[in-house]
Amino acid sequence: MQRQIINKKLSFAEIEFEIQPVGEDILIVIRGGDKPHIGTAVLAVPRLSLADSKKISCTTSVLNVIGHKDEQICRLVAENFCKKFNATVVCTGGFHVDNLDKKKIAEVINACNF
Repeated sequence: MQRQIINKKLSFAEIEFEIQPVGEDILIVIRGGDKPHIGTAVLAVPRLSLADSKKISCTTSVLNVIGHKDEQICRLVAENFCKKFNATVVCTGGFHVDNLDKKKIAEVINACNF
């Protein structure tokens, strides 16, 4: 894996994913909206699935800044990359746009599915 920056245009904003290999591990920074920031840090560590020992799952730890809701997107990205690459992943960052409705929130979450 090489360092890459992926920009996804939403109907109302843009979201950026900076993906950086760190040895065999992966660091991902998510930023976007009107006020990019660091609202959470998610660590996903690969392990064998408890339900199916032939699959990779992960154990996840989260640190949130008070009042921020960036965990949902950072957790989704961290866990997806962890399972896909069987690697320890840290995902941090934040996406902010005032007054998002459910449709726009769903659009952001959909953009975070890799």
